[in-house]
Amino acid sequence: MKATINRLFFAITRSLDGPLMIAFAVLAAISLAVVFSASGGITFDRAMGQARNFGIALVAMWIIANIPPQTLMRFAIPVYLLGLGLLISVALFGEIRNGARRWLNIGFTIQPSEIMKIGMPLLLAWYFHRKEEGLSFKDYLIAGVILMVPTLLVMRQPDLGTAILIFSAGFFVIFFAGLSWKLLIAGGIGALASLPLLWNYVLHDYQRDRVLMLLDPTSDPLGAGYHIIQSTIAIGSGGILGKGWQAGSQAQLDFIPERSTDFILAVFGEEFGLIGVLLLFTLYLIIIGRGLMISINAHTTFARLLGGAVTLSFFTYAFVNIGMVTGILPVVGVPLPLMSYGGTAILSMCISFGMLMSIATHKQLVST
Repeated sequence: MKATINRLFFAITRSLDGPLMIAFAVLAAISLAVVFSASGGITFDRAMGQARNFGIALVAMWIIANIPPQTLMRFAIPVYLLGLGLLISVALFGEIRNGARRWLNIGFTIQPSEIMKIGMPLLLAWYFHRKEEGLSFKDYLIAGVILMVPTLLVMRQPDLGTAILIFSAGFFVIFFAGLSWKLLIAGGIGALASLPLLWNYVLHDYQRDRVLMLLDPTSDPLGAGYHIIQSTIAIGSGGILGKGWQAGSQAQLDFIPERSTDFILAVFGEEFGLIGVLLLFTLYLIIIGRGLMISINAHTTFARLLGGAVTLSFFTYAFVNIGMVTGILPVVGVPLPLMSYGGTAILSMCISFGMLMSIATHKQLVST
C-alpha cells in the first residue's frame, strides 16, 4: 500500500519543480490569510473563492507542466490567433463596465487580454526559434508588429496595466533573442520622442490624472490621489513588525481601496510590517531566481526565450504593483501576483509557470 502511494505521489509531482512549488504554496497560504482579513474577517466566502481559484490554477499548471515544450510550440500560433480574435471581438461588441470595454460574454464572461499574456511570449519564442540560424532587421520588425497589434488593442479598451504586461512579455523575448543595443537605444529615443503624442492623444483623462498624482497626491486627496495616500499611510503605519493579522485600522475600517485585489500589499504591510514585506519579497526573489536558472539551463532557443520571458514577466507584475502601491509608479490596475484576489490573473500566471516547469522537466526537446 505504501509503495503504491509513493508511486502515485511520484507520478503526480515528477513534472513539478520543487523550489517553485514550495514558494507558490507559501504565497497561496499568505494570500488566503490576507484576503480573509481584507474582506472583513467575518465570512469565509472570499477566502474560499480564492482557495478555489488556486485549486483550478494549480490543476492547470500541472496539466501544462506535463506537456513537452515541443508540443507547446504547436499551440503558439493557435493561442495567439485566438487571443487576437477575441481582442478584436471585444473592440467590436465587448461589455462595458466602469467606462472600459474589456470583457466578452460567450455564455460566460472572459477577459481576452489574459490569454494574450500567454500567447504573446509563446508565439514570439516559437518565431525566433525558427529563425535562430540567422536573424535580420526584418525579423525584429515582424516581431515588433506581432507585439504591438495586441498591445494597442488592449490600450484602446482602455487597460494600460494589462497592456504594459503584454508588451513586457513580448519585449523580453525579443531582447533575449539578441536585440541589438543600437536598435534598443533607437527605440528608447523614439519612445521618449512620442511621449507628447502619448500624453495628448492616447492616455485618457483619468490616466493623466494618475500620472500627475505621483508628483503631489495631496492635490486631490479625495479623488485621484486617494489610492496612493491611503496605501502609503497603511504601509507606513505597519512599522517593523506590523499591527497583527486583522488588526490593521486602515484595512479594517475600509480606508484602503481595492484592498483584496490591487492594493492587497497595503493590507499585508500594515498587518505584518517590514518583516512580513521582506519575507514576501524573498519569496518573489526565489521564484525569479529559480525561473532564470531553468531558462539558462534550457536546451533550445524556444525554451530559453519562453522561460526567460515568463520569469521576467512575473518580475514586471510584482514591480508594477509594488511601485503603484508605494507611490513610485502611477496606479494602473495591476494585481500583486499570487497574492491578489482574482481567478483569471492567477490562472494565467500558473499556466505560464506550468510552461516553465515543462521546460525544467523535459530537457530533451525535439526541434519542430
